[in-house]
Amino acid sequence: MGARAIDTCQAMAGQPVGPGLVGMARALALVESASPVELRERGCAILVSCQGLAWAECLYLDGSGRWLGSDRADARLACDDFRHPYAHAIRQGKPLRLGLAEARSRLDHPDFQAQVSALPGVLQLDVRPLRALDGEREWLGTLAVAGEPSVLAGLGEDPEFVAFESLLCRLWAGLSRHQGERHREARLRQSLAQLNDGARRQALAERLAEDLLGASPAMQTLRSQVIRAAETGLAVLLQGETGTGKDRVARAIHRFSARADGPFMAINCAAIPEALLESELFGHAKGAFSGADQAREGLISQADGGTLFLDEIGDMPLPLQAKLLRVLESGRYRPLGASEERHADLRLVAATHQPLRERIRDQCFRADLYYRLGQFPLSLPTLRERREDIAQLAEAFAVDFCSREGRDELGITPAALRQLRERDYPGNVRELKNLIDYACAMTRPGDDIEPMALPGLTEAEDSDRQEGTEGSGGQSVESASQVHDLRRALRDYEADLIRQRLLLFGGNRALAAESLGLPKRTLAHKCRQLELDAK
Repeated sequence: MGARAIDTCQAMAGQPVGPGLVGMARALALVESASPVELRERGCAILVSCQGLAWAECLYLDGSGRWLGSDRADARLACDDFRHPYAHAIRQGKPLRLGLAEARSRLDHPDFQAQVSALPGVLQLDVRPLRALDGEREWLGTLAVAGEPSVLAGLGEDPEFVAFESLLCRLWAGLSRHQGERHREARLRQSLAQLNDGARRQALAERLAEDLLGASPAMQTLRSQVIRAAETGLAVLLQGETGTGKDRVARAIHRFSARADGPFMAINCAAIPEALLESELFGHAKGAFSGADQAREGLISQADGGTLFLDEIGDMPLPLQAKLLRVLESGRYRPLGASEERHADLRLVAATHQPLRERIRDQCFRADLYYRLGQFPLSLPTLRERREDIAQLAEAFAVDFCSREGRDELGITPAALRQLRERDYPGNVRELKNLIDYACAMTRPGDDIEPMALPGLTEAEDSDRQEGTEGSGGQSVESASQVHDLRRALRDYEADLIRQRLLLFGGNRALAAESLGLPKRTLAHKCRQLELDAK
């Protein structure tokens, strides 16, 4: 039917018929388009056949809002690259017209030159920026046409062409939203001129410093990257050691994004049994399995219009990885036991402390999912890389503890801060917070936190240990010379380390396991093996 509509338009173009009939044929051909790609192809074909133009092409804006793509060629043109005319038209927000001969001599972008290389130099080029005509007037892309100067002269004043362009934009925006194309997920709320607005980003980064504390270069860089990630609709992959604050970073990305008014849903993939994880994510229909007495919406459905945060995604089972990949690529999913698919418009933020590339080599993680998740990768710094932030973090944690417990504020002595800076922190910021909470609880009201209030080595004991390991004949050398059973010595050391870590985290095996880089099941097995009775 669509092809017949175009044929009808072509036949009418040279016959003395009313302009309304030609307009109806054009409209019918556009309305029958099943996808934005087909819509753009038909629109260009109609312009060439019915408007007397020599060439026409629609370029679409991708999801990041930074690149223009072509359906006809492998072209990718940056919106801030003024070596092609589309950047000028978008930045000015109005049509741009110039001769092809002039364009070839002044604009040297290779993809643009390839587009117009076969066109005669006597023609003129008209580039028109396209926006949706409803809602927030989203950017769609550009329409570029070439033709005789006499044909282009009245193009913008032609009521039929104006109506054609308006219909094209409305259908384009509607199809894009309906099918959830990636290049519309960003829902750009600002003009492209703001992409390089450093002052605006700096102001946002300063606001973010209230949530992501620290004045170190590593934290300043992280906050800047978080703001840039929030400006896009790209999937974000957070990687870093346990306790580095991946949950806080994920929430910050959501809060500063275009989806801030939507829901933020989070789940720890390692904390949910495999049998229940699929139901938690995708939901289930009534009677889908034993005990499913009623239908339940999953987190994907609940996150529609907002952000879904998947923590410890490296522990997600392979079958679910394939289903998640389909959601990311098409926005379609099927709840357990349901007969119909559903659509969800969400932005995904994933996090892991595991080396995903190694898990890919071990065939425990899908490579295609990894590359889809890592559209905007972010690496979180360890506390060892930002020791200059320890004092600020410790003081903030002390204030938070006193506020929660209804106590007068506590200070921290310089000696205690010095000891805090010298620790290794395998549990990173989470471990520091637990240390401060413990120290606050052990400090009497009205006093400041002293080194003796911190769990583990006191300052004097740490000094003695350092003196014992310096030079030959020290205490550590004597202790090592007394070891006659290496296996037993390693077992005793392991038991002592686990016992101290359990004490540090109040017997919480999950936190202790995270701080040691162990699965919780492994730590539980070691506790039974070493006869440690902490719960």
